[in-house]
Amino acid sequence: MTHFDAFNGDADGLCALHQLRLAAPIDSVLVTGVKRDIALLQRVAANAGDAVTALDISLATNRAALIGLLEHGVAVEFFDHHYAGDIPVHPGLTAHIDLAPGVCTGILVDRHLRGAHRVWAVVAAYGDNLAAAARELAAPLALDGQRTELLVELGENLAYNAYGDTESDLIVHPAALYRIMHAYADPFRFIDGEAVLRTIGEARRADLELARAIRPAAQGGRTAVYVLPDAAWSRRVRGAIGNELANAAPRMAHAVLTPHPRGGYAVSVRAPLAQPAGADALCRQFATGGGRAAAAGVDCLPVDMLDDFIGRMARAYP
Repeated sequence: MTHFDAFNGDADGLCALHQLRLAAPIDSVLVTGVKRDIALLQRVAANAGDAVTALDISLATNRAALIGLLEHGVAVEFFDHHYAGDIPVHPGLTAHIDLAPGVCTGILVDRHLRGAHRVWAVVAAYGDNLAAAARELAAPLALDGQRTELLVELGENLAYNAYGDTESDLIVHPAALYRIMHAYADPFRFIDGEAVLRTIGEARRADLELARAIRPAAQGGRTAVYVLPDAAWSRRVRGAIGNELANAAPRMAHAVLTPHPRGGYAVSVRAPLAQPAGADALCRQFATGGGRAAAAGVDCLPVDMLDDFIGRMARAYP
């Protein structure tokens, strides 16, 4: 039997898988990519009797491939917090789905494991910009301020590394980063022992400085839309600057756009932190849109629909 682990390449996907494999080590085939590469189950070449664990990828996006795997006798366990649509009922599927805005996949795995490797769920939550949930999870761990800040930075760096429209935009491929990370049960040893994290952190800080110089292309009472230039740094920083803007103005919704290689724009949306809802509904109005209530995106927004997007966003957050 072959086991496949299909996971989002961001902090949440990495930390969710890391928790599971610390608890139940398996020599698995890794299937992952850039953060927006979520249609992963279609890349799983599994046969009858094989098993798949899917983490932090939308069930709705993977529905056809999931049903195909189940019908071919593949067992699938699915952990996710994005829009799922109707969840198939099948004896081969075990689904752990929770769409609550204060939940990430790392938290779902933490629940499943009853807190066995909770510190990594804290990292996942910080990486998904769920600071309140992360602090609540971390409370029993009695971490001091310095160690908490190290976990915040680790989550942000792991999340940052997954942003980009192609794998050439990334600093480290998520599968390679997972293999490095999985040697460490203790995140503080990981932080101390791996220079790759310093490389990611330095790039993140440099890219954020460039992004902070960009002014909004459109701004209303509760919305702001930023269009970044066509550069690898802007594609990497799209999510990180979105989180920073959301934290700085928690009553506003933000969208960050970068030119897409196929034309148009890749769009990253953050709902107001004070009311973390509606981002997924907004983005699903467009053909390649999806995500979760607090943070969502459009993979490729046509250029001639930019004004329409700005108008719909303003109406979504009046």
